Amino acid sequence: MPDPKESYPNRSFYYFQKFLAKSGPAASASYALIGAVLVFALVGYFIDNHYQSSPWFTLGGTFLGLLVGFYQLAKAIWPK
Repeated sequence: MPDPKESYPNRSFYYFQKFLAKSGPAASASYALIGAVLVFALVGYFIDNHYQSSPWFTLGGTFLGLLVGFYQLAKAIWPK
């Protein structure tokens, strides 16, 4: 790491790196939440198309994705 007292660009990059290191787990958890909802809803949609059962598997997949996503979010917020 450069000395934060050197110049303005070096200080800016130093603090930007610190900010990214602190916000990484929150960003990862939010991407996991969005990804889980999208993947499970998409799987439910394809099952609905295959069995002609309109919204039921899509809704079930969405709720399952929410459960999995919030579980991942809780693991990131409250680590052991």
